[in-house]
Amino acid sequence: MTWIDRALAFAPMDYLAVAVLLAGWLWIGWRIENPAPGKPSVSALMADFRRDWMRQMVTRQPRVFDAQLISIMRQGTSFFASTAVIAVGGGLALIGNTDRLSDIAQDLAITSAPALVWEVKILIVLLFLSNAFLKFVWANRLFGYCAVLMAAVPNEPEDARCLPRAAQAAEICITAARSFNKGLRSTYFALASVAWLVGPLALIGAGVLTVAVLYRREFASHSRTVLLSLPAEGGLDTAS
Repeated sequence: MTWIDRALAFAPMDYLAVAVLLAGWLWIGWRIENPAPGKPSVSALMADFRRDWMRQMVTRQPRVFDAQLISIMRQGTSFFASTAVIAVGGGLALIGNTDRLSDIAQDLAITSAPALVWEVKILIVLLFLSNAFLKFVWANRLFGYCAVLMAAVPNEPEDARCLPRAAQAAEICITAARSFNKGLRSTYFALASVAWLVGPLALIGAGVLTVAVLYRREFASHSRTVLLSLPAEGGLDTAS
């Protein structure tokens, strides 16, 4: 089978659906990390609170609470990374048994298709899951770096290195959280891409719904309202 034959196995609507899914994934990620002036996302607001956290850590004695928080964050990233690996393994096993998947599709009255089509549809899910795994692993490592930087903050608040080291730890923590959030978004879109097994219209609907859910959580949720009620010191211009 040539590449042209493989390409013709998919309808134009399939290509449009994949384009909509990828465009939605890229756009919502960009919008969350680059919010419009005066309308910060929850992620941007939390970045300022992380900076406040590290400033408060300088005078907190002992710093057991801070160490526990970083440990919890690392456990969370480890859990999601492990889950992503298991899901990738399941997807690879499914690619090797597309005949069974085709039989299920026929039983559900879904349009039959050659094995190649099912394999590509599963591959899209695996690509999102693989990206999520890489982001979770990197976030876990960055939280480890953050822990080291926090430990390097001198115990004496009067030490000139305290605030600069705390600021370093805050920025590494923010970068780790950003990577973790990217992993979560990839997981959301991996779930949305499963809808392609039903058809391109289902994939478009799932992609649009995922973007809408992420947008609401970042820009129109109750948690955002709570964060805006008492913004972090020196934070963004939160006038809306």
